[in-house]
Amino acid sequence: MATDNPPDANAQHLVILVHGLWGNPIHLKHLRETLAKKHEGEGVYIYIPSSNKDNFTYDGIEVGAERLTNEVEAKLKELEAAGSRIRKISVAGYSLGGLIARYVVGLLYKAGVFDDIQPMNFTTFATPHLGVRTPRNGYRAQTWNFLGSRTLSTSGQQMFLVDNFRGTGRPLLAVLADPNSIFVRGLSMFKHKSVYANTINDRSVPYYTSAISRVDPFVDLDAIEVHYLPGQDQPVILDPENPVEPRKEKEEKELSWAERYIMTQRTRESLPFYTILFSLLPVAVPLFLVNAGYQTYKSAQRVKLHEAGNLVDLKRYRIPLLEETQAVQDRMVERLAADRSQESYLPTPPPEPAASSASSSHSDSKSASSSESTPAREQHAKTAHPPWPTLALTDDQFAMIDSLDAHVGFTKYPCHIQKVRHTHAAIVMRMEKESFSEGREVSRHWIEGFEV
Repeated sequence: MATDNPPDANAQHLVILVHGLWGNPIHLKHLRETLAKKHEGEGVYIYIPSSNKDNFTYDGIEVGAERLTNEVEAKLKELEAAGSRIRKISVAGYSLGGLIARYVVGLLYKAGVFDDIQPMNFTTFATPHLGVRTPRNGYRAQTWNFLGSRTLSTSGQQMFLVDNFRGTGRPLLAVLADPNSIFVRGLSMFKHKSVYANTINDRSVPYYTSAISRVDPFVDLDAIEVHYLPGQDQPVILDPENPVEPRKEKEEKELSWAERYIMTQRTRESLPFYTILFSLLPVAVPLFLVNAGYQTYKSAQRVKLHEAGNLVDLKRYRIPLLEETQAVQDRMVERLAADRSQESYLPTPPPEPAASSASSSHSDSKSASSSESTPAREQHAKTAHPPWPTLALTDDQFAMIDSLDAHVGFTKYPCHIQKVRHTHAAIVMRMEKESFSEGREVSRHWIEGFEV
């Protein structure tokens, strides 16, 4: 079974795995090895590009995608020279890598790669499809949104939706989800499209953005009932059709002596960590800001070199991103019709009681045009009024949800990982340790649905 190298003359299906922010190919080792073991001898060639590793992910989604596309095209030529005939292609992205992967798909589509190679599986794990701005009102949320957008260079601006992409007056992520864009049209060609989203404890990529959802039902776990998919060794993946519903009556149970002891014990175990954390904050914060400034400077130098065209032939990638000149006018009409205002949406409180349950994964489905399929319209009719309040998202974020649901149609798998405090690394088993074991269920489920 081939992985990154050497070229395989028997390869027919190229699988591209894209790592995330500050990423390294080793972070996707578990996904790669699990997929390789499952499809040993079936002509699958797994490739993890390395042109965006480590601090290179600061340089912006489009710059990273152009570098990566150049690398993928070179790999295709290398495989062809080795005698292989790539007939199918699949792409999976982790964290920021999912956004870069979506951009790469658009460039490959525009270059005509999908005319000869069939797009098969597209998957993201804990990817901030709607960005990472906090969808809440208030001083703390606004402070985080302000500081976060200014400490991660170009990539930070794009993920916090404060960039002006190529003078369009729109954030890059909004263009990335435009129904007339090469990105959506390329993505829609994949036979299988799925997202895996952490329900809780993902401090990097919250549920609403990785699941492309207007609501977050997992704010208060005591107020909900979750529904797992059957047949799992340990329950992790929720049913995408009906992942969660409100409890009819929130249980106010009294904790047993054993439960109180366990909670007290956990608090004691956490005290050293928080003591060290708060004692180091006066030193850590200035160091973080200094490093952020340095990385922003270094990133600007790399981007300048990239823009000069010395590393990548930009003429091949700086192409029209929208395939219809009517796109801007249509978008303005849609916005006027929607007549939305950010202030009209509430931050996420605990779930409210509802007479009937609805799937949070599909609650954000919305018919965007008369050409939408009948099943999609029926699903939207069922979930148009979810039992959870709508988040305080921006107009651009609501438009992204509408477009991706109507024109791409991801299957959304909530991942209810509970053994670790920070689930972002566990969802892809970034390290082989027992506390991340629930991530094995995620990779197993992904591979079972992976069509070769």
